[in-house]
Amino acid sequence: MNRKYEQVGTAFTCRSYAEYVRMFALEDPLDPPGGVLDAAAGASSFTADAARRGLKAVAVDPRYRLPQEELFAEARTEISVSTAKLAKLQDLFDFSYYGDLERHRAGREASLERFMADFAADRRDGGGRYVAGELPHLPFGDDRFGLVLCSHFLFLYGEHFDDDFHERAVMELIRVCRPGGEVRIYPLVTLSFREYPHLDRLTQAVRRAGCEAAFLESKLPFIPGSHRLMAIRKPLKR
Repeated sequence: MNRKYEQVGTAFTCRSYAEYVRMFALEDPLDPPGGVLDAAAGASSFTADAARRGLKAVAVDPRYRLPQEELFAEARTEISVSTAKLAKLQDLFDFSYYGDLERHRAGREASLERFMADFAADRRDGGGRYVAGELPHLPFGDDRFGLVLCSHFLFLYGEHFDDDFHERAVMELIRVCRPGGEVRIYPLVTLSFREYPHLDRLTQAVRRAGCEAAFLESKLPFIPGSHRLMAIRKPLKR
């Protein structure tokens, strides 16, 4: 496949709790010990939606350092830009979950509204749900979260970040995961819709670190070839 999703830099995108449950093949409701970390979270409303459900979730992203209105403006612009890109490629994508391109956009806009409201409230109240930080060095202690999720960053930007970055980033996600907890990463394809080329090497590194690595079926068909996710189980301490 020669066609690809053209992207300069990383996108600041919006996805919902319901999309996360499907893409990561999660059990709902989810409430792991230590809560959930959404790494490279962007403007997704997962953390806001989780809080509404009474669940503990934290989002981390480097753009959270930006002034609030600049942050929100970037997310709004990204919806328009990404929709225009998808319009040129929509014959390649599976819209069975979203319905069509306009409903896909409407979902992004609704997710952004919930994110903005929760982000503003969290900044005002000092709630700590949105933390500025970036891979491969996250501002959290060891063994903190029962479930660590990374959506549409690792592997997807395999043409932007090299294999050394990916290995360090995955090891960092493992570090902040509690023993007995899981790290899940989706999708496993790059912006060229091909499987990340160093996936086998990275899987071997994960297993050398003493973790279990498995590949599960995602429940959210959309991106071409993105039917799997990586699930890493961190062993209990002896």
